[in-house]
Amino acid sequence: MGILEVKDVSKRFGGLRALSDVNLSIAEGALHAIIGPNGAGKSTLLNVLVGKLLPDTGSVTFAGQSVLGRQPHQINQMGIARVFQTPEIFGALTVLENVLIPCFAKRDGAYRLHALEAVRDETAINAQAEAMLVDVNMQDKRHMLAGSLSRGDKRRLEMAMCLVQEPRLLLLDEPTAGMARADTNNTIDLLKQIKATRPVTMVIIEHDMHVVFSLAERITVMAQGTPLVEDIPARIKGNPKVQEAYLGTAHA
Repeated sequence: MGILEVKDVSKRFGGLRALSDVNLSIAEGALHAIIGPNGAGKSTLLNVLVGKLLPDTGSVTFAGQSVLGRQPHQINQMGIARVFQTPEIFGALTVLENVLIPCFAKRDGAYRLHALEAVRDETAINAQAEAMLVDVNMQDKRHMLAGSLSRGDKRRLEMAMCLVQEPRLLLLDEPTAGMARADTNNTIDLLKQIKATRPVTMVIIEHDMHVVFSLAERITVMAQGTPLVEDIPARIKGNPKVQEAYLGTAHA
């Protein structure tokens, strides 16, 4: 049994079948990619995984606990973090201040400082945030306004804001969308670094096959709301049905 288990999940929007009897098992510590064309159900599945959408049928459990019907702060408490297609940062704050927010935030869904934080605790928290910026190679930009960063650096900052919370599961929704190739490659390197140095399971939805085949240990190919194939990247590449329908002539 995996740390993340999706069983018999289906979801309709009116007459549209977005997901149909989806079954998925993600091993702890894995980096698992979910791919497929537009309309395949990838984003709907991701929204179910983080509790944002309730499926019509089926179950989703993380570390043995259901994620269904939980509020965002409860999902965070379970150790689940999400990186969005468009980086979710506070543009009017500095890079360091952005990382300090989740350090200080109470896990009740409200971003506010603890009322009784001691000076020594604040010092420790500042050190934690500074160390995280070193980990993502943004220490030289800590006093820049986050809104002035490049797309790639905004993504790097958002990952720092997630990682400082020490999640057990990191869900990434097209983390390289809209990036230049250099920023894409930097993001690939960062994700490899995270995988090598942190005990975190990652699930990535991505259209860029260069990213997918550079990172994924296993790949699930979605089609019309249901998994078509799940396998290691080498066999996904060599599967004629997958190549014809979803990968075309793309190469890693």
